[in-house]
This record gives sequence, structure tokens and C-alpha cells, in this order.
Amino acid sequence: MNKESYSASYAAAGVDITAGYTAVELMKSHIARTAIPGVLGGIGGFGGLFEPDLAGMEHPVLISGTDGVGTKLRIAQYLDKHDTVGVDCVAMCVNDVVCAGAKPLLFLDYIACGKNVPQRIASIVAGVAEGCVQAGCALVGGETAEHPGVMPADDYDLAGFTVGIVDKSKILDNTATRAGDVILALPSSGVHSNGFSLVRKVFGLDERPQTLDGRQEELGMTLGEALLAPTKIYVKPVLALMGAVTVKGVSHITGGGFYENIPRSIPEGLSARIEKAAVRTPAIFRLIQKAGEIPERDMFNTFNMGVGMTVTVAEENADSALRTLRAAGEEAYVLGRIVSGGERVQLV
Repeated sequence: MNKESYSASYAAAGVDITAGYTAVELMKSHIARTAIPGVLGGIGGFGGLFEPDLAGMEHPVLISGTDGVGTKLRIAQYLDKHDTVGVDCVAMCVNDVVCAGAKPLLFLDYIACGKNVPQRIASIVAGVAEGCVQAGCALVGGETAEHPGVMPADDYDLAGFTVGIVDKSKILDNTATRAGDVILALPSSGVHSNGFSLVRKVFGLDERPQTLDGRQEELGMTLGEALLAPTKIYVKPVLALMGAVTVKGVSHITGGGFYENIPRSIPEGLSARIEKAAVRTPAIFRLIQKAGEIPERDMFNTFNMGVGMTVTVAEENADSALRTLRAAGEEAYVLGRIVSGGERVQLV
């Protein structure tokens, strides 16, 4: 901490530089958890340095991804619980890049806040660090920006950025997908980090945030606990699967649900035929649908409905793929098949 750096004038305008230094000190232990081979130096510089191990790669390609947590942050703010949304932030980025077959190497976060409360910022970063540990990447830097007069004191936004690497010959581009291939589902941990504007509306959370504290028998927990469940990170299971069988396509089921995301891993002329009865939908989605009287198609076009990621493999590799995913901790199951023509996603 630089004890000589202090501006009374800036503090009078609403920005306390020393609060930023305190937050950095509090988050150092969390950041240290994410150190992996390749990290050069520590935090505090003007950029995060990383030296990738390119051994065994013929043509390394970098891939980047960026995303935020969205209005799920409002749930964290209502509950004053901030140590899980960082996992969501990492997940939204690393789950995207692994869809190309890439291993995430590094991550950076960006927190904009109305007032820098060091303990709250450190709690957010603790979640980011946990997400990086789950993804096997390093948290090499970030930024906390205090925005007095622009954001309310208790408000904040959180976004992140990741860089991954993949050998060019191993990039997943869906061109090998054929009719008859099997679509596997990797279960979600709940709503993940999409559709929360609709969630807030159907439960009236902005008017009655105390609703979050009510225990829901069908959930076995409070509504707030169910909604704050962090997004599952699929990096390690998917990379393990790619080392065991030929993976033809991967889709991260985020905003737009089944109808927008599954076609992104399927070439034109082919469709995903999903067995609706096979979808293992957690109770939280039934609760949302009932509270908002939401049509079924809108549910599948907004939420993940219990499927956080889909993986496409050849039929002869399906059993082996399921064994590999289950050995990696994923209760994967057959969701459907690739078929010729028709609607891009067919729920039958």
C-alpha cells in the first residue's frame, strides 16, 4: 500500500484512493490461489504478464472472451452477499472459449462501483478467484473504478475478460457434425447468469426484495439461495472429454436458451432434435414459469432449463463420452440427436 498517495480534494469529490489500496491488500490472498505456471510477476503493474507453454502445439491460436454477470448482481445486492457473483463472471467467459476447444489461460475483472467498500470488493474478487481456480486459469489483474454521482453508493457492476489457447488443428468449428450424431447434456446448477430481468419481474423483486428470504419447499431452500447459485464452470470436464473422444461441437446455453445457442454449434442444413422428456429441469424453472405464467417456448428461449452446456459426439462415441464426463464429475446424459433439415431446434 502506498501510504504517501492521498488526495483530500479527490476524496471530497467522492473517490477515496486509499480505499482502493485497502481493497487490493484484502484481495491478494485470493489472487494468490489462482497462480499457475506462466504467471510472471504479481499484481500492481500496468498489465498482467503471462508466458504460455506452447510445447506440443503446432500452431497455437489465442482466443478471447468477455462478459458480465448482468442483473443477477441485483440479487446479490439485495441479499448483501457478494462472494459468488465472481464465479458467475468467470464462468460466462471461460465457458464460451472452451466451446472452441480452448484452454483458458488468464482472466481479468472490472468492477465499477458507486463507492469502494474494500471488504465488499474483496468479497467479489474472492468469487472471481474461486472461478479461476475452477477453470484452471490465472487472475492476472483487474480494475476497480469508483463512480460517485454516476452510480448509487451500494451499486456495482462486474465484468471480465479471458484469454485462452488452442492448437489450430483442434479448434471446434462444427464442420464435422453429421446427422445421427448424439447431443449430450451437461446439467446446470440453476438459472446461471441469464434471464434475471425476467426473474426479477415475475417475482416482483425490485418492489419486494424480501421475497428472496422466503423458504420455498419445492426448492428446499430460500428463493435467494436458489437464484444466487453460481454458474457451473465446465472447462475441466470438456477438456478432459476432448482428450478422450472426438468432440464435434459444444454450446454454452446462455441468453437465448436452447433456440439461440444450440444452433451455434451445428452447421446449416442440420438441426438439433431434443427429447423434451429427457431434459432434467430443476424446480426453480417450474417456479419461475408458474409465477410469470410464461409459455414453454419462452422458457426454453430465455433460460438454460437445467442444461448449462451441450456436447455433440458421434453415436459410436456417446457411451465413452458419458463415462468420461461422469468420471470428471458431470452427470451428463443423452439430450437428443442431430437430424437433417427442419427447425434448427426441435423440441419433441
